[in-house]
Amino acid sequence: MREINHFIGGASFTGASGRFSDVFNPNTGEVQARVQLATAAEMDRAVQAAQAAFEGWSSTNPQRRARVMFEFKRLVEANMDQLAEMLSAEHGKVIADARGDVARGLDVIEFACGIPHALKGEYTWGAGPGIDVYSMRQPLGVVAGITPFNFPAMIPMWMFGVAIAVGNTFILKPSERDPSLPVRLGELMMEAGAPAGVLNVVHGDKTAVDAILTHPSVHAVSFVGSSDIAHYVYQMGAQHGKRVQAMGGAKNHGIVLPDADMDQVIKDLSGAAFGSAGERCMALPVVVPVGKQTADELRERMVAEIPRLKVGVSTDKEAHYGPVVTAAHRAKIAGWIEKGVQEGAELVVDGRDFSLQGHENGYFMGPSLFDNVTPQMESYKEEIFGPVLQIVRAASFEEALHLPSQHQYGNGVAIFTQNGRAARDFAARVNVGMVGINVPIPVPVAYHTFGGWKRSAFGDTNQHGMEGVKFWTKVKTVTARWPDSELEHADSSFVIPTMQ
Repeated sequence: MREINHFIGGASFTGASGRFSDVFNPNTGEVQARVQLATAAEMDRAVQAAQAAFEGWSSTNPQRRARVMFEFKRLVEANMDQLAEMLSAEHGKVIADARGDVARGLDVIEFACGIPHALKGEYTWGAGPGIDVYSMRQPLGVVAGITPFNFPAMIPMWMFGVAIAVGNTFILKPSERDPSLPVRLGELMMEAGAPAGVLNVVHGDKTAVDAILTHPSVHAVSFVGSSDIAHYVYQMGAQHGKRVQAMGGAKNHGIVLPDADMDQVIKDLSGAAFGSAGERCMALPVVVPVGKQTADELRERMVAEIPRLKVGVSTDKEAHYGPVVTAAHRAKIAGWIEKGVQEGAELVVDGRDFSLQGHENGYFMGPSLFDNVTPQMESYKEEIFGPVLQIVRAASFEEALHLPSQHQYGNGVAIFTQNGRAARDFAARVNVGMVGINVPIPVPVAYHTFGGWKRSAFGDTNQHGMEGVKFWTKVKTVTARWPDSELEHADSSFVIPTMQ
């Protein structure tokens, strides 16, 4: 049985906890490896390695740190095939989607390559008589990221790319469901020239998470996962004096106005609702057609489109999506479908009985489609995180706007229309953090910022872009005076300083 070790201080580290978690092959249902689960003492070992590396790394000038990022980017691109296959084998994403996972992470690494410019502070000459004021951004120290199973390459790189580039050292606690690729990223960071201890990868469960949240030498934590756990991470981290950004769940809506290009809507919905088996925080699991005619047409065309989707093993180049990540997650999705039926939603297409010939023990699930879903249903309120699309009919633009605005989650939303004024009004008024206009998965580019509202995010600062630079640094402001004459030695020390 293959064992997946921690990566601490620039080398593979075998833990002594005696606790492991199985890593499955989602295509077959078989256990393909087991990953170590860290103790608090082993997490402390990683923190000590990061602490030892911090002084040297933080004092390295930004341009040299950027060169490490450039080389890391080159190495990831050179190893793209291996990384995509490694990701696909443990997560179940088809290879093309796995490559996209890595590529979207690299976008943030590219942003981090420009860190010398992003770190420039502010300067005011002559703020007062002979007084200059300037600010500088400095790293926090040892920081950490806790990442989910659904993007084992992208989200870690979103976090550690910016954090390391600004001068911090990093502890990554990836999901124990697909842990191999994060370890490989740690190895590539060392190959790129980062000193040992700059990036450490420690596997674990709640024990490891709590060790991060309570360790006095960890100064900031970034998290992505479910909202309940995000809330816990935010509270626990804040209680222990840490800066925390905790991204939670989502229930993204796609609003379809009567003038939308329905051909494009159907294609976009198919990919956004069912791509990656619906295991994306920016998926579109809810579609809101405005008006009966729009809703009837959308339903009819989705019913015709769904049979064209091919579910296959993750290495099948013709497959649109592969299995979900674990048997437990498959059962959870099936439970939500049953819940929707019990609540009175119309199950138009049922994907629960899907079975792939030759892979009957794999965690496959066909696409499912609900109609006549209402906002009162629990299956609408909660995140299903699977290949399930729910149709919630709206009679008017205002009703459609109200639905995502009042939902407990406020991660992303999309509107499909050819009416620029309606789109502009919607984007300004909707109570959601990220908006797509004829863009079904509105993940911002790396030099902007990613983050939702309401129960989709806890904390005040978003992921990557300049918001990421702000999160992973602290501002120091200096007020300087260089007296050059006796006249400036007047006895004013007991008067509060002013700039007059």
